[in-house]
Amino acid sequence: MADISNRKKIWGWFFFDWASQPYNTLLLTFIFGPYINEILGDGTAAQSAWGFGIGAAGILIALMAPVLGALADTSGRRLPWIWVFSGFYVVGAGGLWFAAPDDFNLITTMMFFAVGLIGMEFATIFTNSILPELGPKERLGRISGNGWAFGYVGGLVTLVIMLVFFAESGATGKTFAGFTPPFGLDPDAREGTRFVGPLTAIWFAVFMIPFFLWVREPRRPPAPPGAVMLALRGLKGTLRALPRTPSLFAYLASSMFYRDALNGIYTFGGIYAAGVMGWSVVDTGMFGILAIVAGAVFAFVGGWADSAFGPKPVIVLCILVLIVMAITVVTITPLTVLWITVAPESNLPDQAFLAVGVGIGAAGGALQSASRTMLVRQANPARMTEAFGLFALAGKATSFMAPLAIGAATYFSGSQQIGVSPLIGLFALGLVLLLWVKPDGDRAV
Repeated sequence: MADISNRKKIWGWFFFDWASQPYNTLLLTFIFGPYINEILGDGTAAQSAWGFGIGAAGILIALMAPVLGALADTSGRRLPWIWVFSGFYVVGAGGLWFAAPDDFNLITTMMFFAVGLIGMEFATIFTNSILPELGPKERLGRISGNGWAFGYVGGLVTLVIMLVFFAESGATGKTFAGFTPPFGLDPDAREGTRFVGPLTAIWFAVFMIPFFLWVREPRRPPAPPGAVMLALRGLKGTLRALPRTPSLFAYLASSMFYRDALNGIYTFGGIYAAGVMGWSVVDTGMFGILAIVAGAVFAFVGGWADSAFGPKPVIVLCILVLIVMAITVVTITPLTVLWITVAPESNLPDQAFLAVGVGIGAAGGALQSASRTMLVRQANPARMTEAFGLFALAGKATSFMAPLAIGAATYFSGSQQIGVSPLIGLFALGLVLLLWVKPDGDRAV
């Protein structure tokens, strides 16, 4: 362990973001979500099914995240948990290969998707809790921002690979670059597009190698007898003490709403673009490239701003931008921009939607990076994994309701635009609750 420098440990930690980001980029948003829309042939039905399926996975994540975090803090071990949930990630992502159009089973597909999503979310909890060990407080914003930017680049590379070599158009059987999918993949069976699942799994397995080689934990004694009960008692004490740490309490509540809204935009962005704008998987992928580049650039810029001014101003500014973007996106259809009717042949709606995507990508990248450094400032250093478990709980406590609400609103209104409108209110609630969050937490009092 002494042979591994702190610089290597930081780079190993960065590689988790690089390895795991394709689940969000390729599966949640830009490739697999629009593919489901194409298979079901109905944007409203696809958005409803997507909401209900992801919402169900969110319930399990919300219930288990703080418990597992507390258990990790009690035992002092995080890497074994990362190994376990990495396995979930690989199995869940790889299983999406079986979502064949001529034998499509929505329940089986969503079960595989949920297993991978659970693996990604839980592995992220334990990985994020390592952040305070990577440098002094004044450098954590930059480290977090650089890691998030590195992850976005990983997502971008995999998206380009999918668009150039694999994701075929249903009409032509060719990729965006005019290639036939390699390895004998059958375009008629959409095997090129379905390869997004195995590609995501392989990418994760390969690029987690630097993480496991370079990230080490101090050697600790075995977990004490009754570690589970000790962890549960510790978690119970933490929950009871939350009202006595009002800044942490307010931040968890604030992040619960604004991160739910952000995840909602990411989760439904691809399906929304396919269903409302009529974009193909390839069109949505190109949209994704612009959004990811913006996210990478502004995660890096946001990390420097975080280190210079603290995470709270970065979070406030990003939420304001996202509120404007969320309001704007609801007004865009193929025939309207900001509720103003345009000519049927006009490219303005597509250009406006692209601009909104860039704005969401930029603000979202900086927001997510600053959010985890803000938690480090708020949490008890001795129970950091538990704190990130509570952070995950806060992120999922209403995130399962947000997709379910979007699914229900879309179903009952018959409109994808009305279906996503609750996200605006979630951003606003998160912004208001930040009024009670102190920049350096309750320890500053």
